[in-house]
Amino acid sequence: MKTWFKTLTAGCAIAALTPVAVFSVHAAEPATAAATPTTDADPALWVVKDDDTTIYLFGTVHVLKPGLGWFDEAVKAAFDKSDELMLEMVMPEDQAAMAKEMMPLAMDQSGKTLSSRLDAEQLKAYQAALASLGIAPAQFDLFEPWFAAMTLSVLPVTKLGYDPEQGVEKLLTSSAKKAGKPIAGFETLNQQLGYFDTLPESQQISFLNSVVSDLDKLGPQLDKMVVQWAKGDPEGLAVTMNESLAKTPELAKVLLWDRNARWADQLKARMDQPGTVFVAVGAGHLAGEKSVQDYLKANGLIAKRVKY
Repeated sequence: MKTWFKTLTAGCAIAALTPVAVFSVHAAEPATAAATPTTDADPALWVVKDDDTTIYLFGTVHVLKPGLGWFDEAVKAAFDKSDELMLEMVMPEDQAAMAKEMMPLAMDQSGKTLSSRLDAEQLKAYQAALASLGIAPAQFDLFEPWFAAMTLSVLPVTKLGYDPEQGVEKLLTSSAKKAGKPIAGFETLNQQLGYFDTLPESQQISFLNSVVSDLDKLGPQLDKMVVQWAKGDPEGLAVTMNESLAKTPELAKVLLWDRNARWADQLKARMDQPGTVFVAVGAGHLAGEKSVQDYLKANGLIAKRVKY
């Protein structure tokens, strides 16, 4: 599995928002949740605490199918006890404003077309992938490779029954607003976009090629990851999500490890303030080596699994 899959499911929250906010294409409508029975899910939850501060750590999946009941039991109890919610970034409400911020970065400023960046074999595979989604190549030609890759990785999701509106952050954000809880973010929209926009062109092309080559594997792999997340199996999730990190260490460093270290530093500083915080970030940041928990441990803080 490639790093692009981690980006979609549990890496950068911006990934699940990209096509909705900026790229005007028509994907299949997600299945309605009206007649979908609820299936119980018990995702992993951790806690870090001292005498006057408690921080819950909860791994999210940015897109889910309707009918998965995860916001209950220990997760709901921890959320209800918390004074504030902290996400990767505060989810933008104004789609037009988000598009305005994203577009200058997503558009290629050099005048070079995306198609011209690919060799003959890569171009053939890329055009076939676009055709399978009913997209004309010209619709992407003015964009940078990272944006095309990210958008292509999300567009098939609705056809598979997944819905960004069912993502964990969406429900947590609406619940926090209803309860009057402050919502903060580790990063800004511009920061998350910058992780991709500042990648060297060669890495952006590799990112795009990996999306194209693995597009038909998205459904089975996403289903597998959600099952592991739902049953609280971070070890299995780490294997599923991180098995190719050795092949793409430069992307893993930018998208996961460096961010995990920075977030752990921010959480370390937050422990100096009293109160209870519910932290919800992509599940990939809380699974495997160099996770947020690993960096917290290096800072002298032990995250304990909440059993439920």
